[in-house]
Amino acid sequence: MEKKRQDYIKGVFEKAGISLTDRQLWQFERYYELLIQKNEVMNLTAITEFPDVVQKHFLDSLMIRTLFEPAEGEYWLDLGTGAGFPGIPLKIVYPELRLVLLDSLNKRIKFLQEVIDELGLEHITAIHGRAEELAKKEEYREKFDCCVSRAVANLASLSEYCLPFVRVGGCFVPYKSEKVQEEIKGAEKAVRILGGKIEEQKEFMLPGSDIYRCLLYIRKDKETPGKYPRKAGTPTKEPIR
Repeated sequence: MEKKRQDYIKGVFEKAGISLTDRQLWQFERYYELLIQKNEVMNLTAITEFPDVVQKHFLDSLMIRTLFEPAEGEYWLDLGTGAGFPGIPLKIVYPELRLVLLDSLNKRIKFLQEVIDELGLEHITAIHGRAEELAKKEEYREKFDCCVSRAVANLASLSEYCLPFVRVGGCFVPYKSEKVQEEIKGAEKAVRILGGKIEEQKEFMLPGSDIYRCLLYIRKDKETPGKYPRKAGTPTKEPIR
């Protein structure tokens, strides 16, 4: 079963132009096992069938490659990481990345720490906390080269959570799974106020499927004003308009 699964992962990734080493294949296969085991006792994902996890979680996490590839040694944040997407797949494929996984639910952080330990991943930290609070701390504020997020949130709200973590000259890349033109229009003011600029929008079908995806490349071109992010819950309840 293990060999069959690894061969399947290899085939899916090769069709998308990604070559994996034997170690990376084992890491993905083991990640799947850990995810499914833990999912039986806590809600990590509604997607559990092996081919679906490989395509809709693992491969989808790597599609940032259609915009750019991480540079060696860059410092990235995966905000609202949940079960570890896109952060863990990115770390497996780009082991030289320095990465922080942030989630507000401690049970998920404990699971992610198990994954990190089991897969032998280095230079990666799983942190329990709220973005509104951590973004005010000096060790995290405007320290990251890139912030990624697959969190289900309106773009205006998500920008307020993510952009304060990004250094000037870095970027914020939200993963979206629906048509986002209206959302982009509604978020333009928020992105600008928070120091960002939407530079590119990449729409595509997930390889081997008819599943729509959209990635946005938001460049951080000036510092975020100190009052952002606002207190807990406010960015979601009252997005900048």
